[in-house]
Amino acid sequence: MYPTTPDGRYFVVKGQLWRCSNPALSEAERQRLVNVLMAARRAVKAAKASHDEPALRQARAQVDAAKTDLGERGPVWWSDASPDYNRQRVANTPYAQWYQSLGTAPSA
Repeated sequence: MYPTTPDGRYFVVKGQLWRCSNPALSEAERQRLVNVLMAARRAVKAAKASHDEPALRQARAQVDAAKTDLGERGPVWWSDASPDYNRQRVANTPYAQWYQSLGTAPSA
């Protein structure tokens, strides 16, 4: 399991922040979107294997749309005007001290 920031906005993988899904989504809607995302990812894999560039572009657009609908990309799902640190190194964000306190962060 990856550590999640105390505010629930991000999880950390290899020292990088990734935005969590919008917690305001119902479980049914979240699961539907995850199913759409997984199908789109399978389509990306298939398009790569068949070297079908148009299908690859379409599948990647579907991945992006599903991640946006989940709240993992696009406009942030929180309303307190805090900036978005998605895909940034945790060490370069206000979460650095928290992450280091977990004992999993390099002391760079």
